[in-house]
Amino acid sequence: MTQPARAISVETLNAKFAMMFSEETRQHGLALKLRPSDVVITPFGKSGTTWTQQIVHCLRTGGDMDFDDISRVVPWIENSAALGINLDAEQKASPRAFKSHLAWGEIPQGGRYIVAIRDPKDALYSLYRFIEGWFFEPGSISLDDFAREFFIKDRAYWKHLGSWWPRRDDDDVLLMAFEHMKLDLSGTIGRVADFIDIKLDDELQRITEEQASLKFMQEHSDRFDDRLMREMSERVASLPAGSDSAKVRVGSIGEHVQHLSDNIAAELDDIWQQEISASFGFPDYQALIASLN
Repeated sequence: MTQPARAISVETLNAKFAMMFSEETRQHGLALKLRPSDVVITPFGKSGTTWTQQIVHCLRTGGDMDFDDISRVVPWIENSAALGINLDAEQKASPRAFKSHLAWGEIPQGGRYIVAIRDPKDALYSLYRFIEGWFFEPGSISLDDFAREFFIKDRAYWKHLGSWWPRRDDDDVLLMAFEHMKLDLSGTIGRVADFIDIKLDDELQRITEEQASLKFMQEHSDRFDDRLMREMSERVASLPAGSDSAKVRVGSIGEHVQHLSDNIAAELDDIWQQEISASFGFPDYQALIASLN
């Protein structure tokens, strides 16, 4: 019997991912019939998804922490079928809330959508650190190789941003910048509460600020470490048990500066010009988020 092992190359990492994610499972999720009151948290990966799940769940429950994985109580549309979670079921509290990473043109229609956006360079570095030590052996795949194969190649980040940006002022969309959320958690909680029709008093504000803080989420990291997906990865992709799948990192703004090579940074800048500047006129990410209200 083959011993569980992490990937050690781009090719073997692609093979591991192929074992985890199927089109059949994805299509099952896309068939979800959303209610007008439903909330879908749908940033691009590593752009504040788990954090926003926690904010929404805390607001709607008054601080419930009786779960083993945040994505059990705020389920992931694209992968819940593989995890045995019924998307149509009632949830712990109202409104129902879901997680996704889908672009506007792909996502089930009829609900309300919260989109957090983040500097693509920071999102890339955070994704690399998240996958390293879980799906591939640390040091076995360079950041440059990872970036080109799993971030740059399909341009998914820019397609996601380009799909949601024109909808940022729609009544059923709340679009926020991760960087602004970091600078003003209190204001972020207020905006989310208003958007999902939760009456926010001083006590609920206090509880949510505490439970959505970096300190609290790190202290309760076992609730935010993708337990369901990690256990599935051990069964399906033959990964070693107990891998590091922690999702709550420092989330520093501009962390990429110390880690991305000049070549990768330049490639990301070129794609920004082609995909975002050409369509929306913003020369870079900072100019784009500066235009948000």
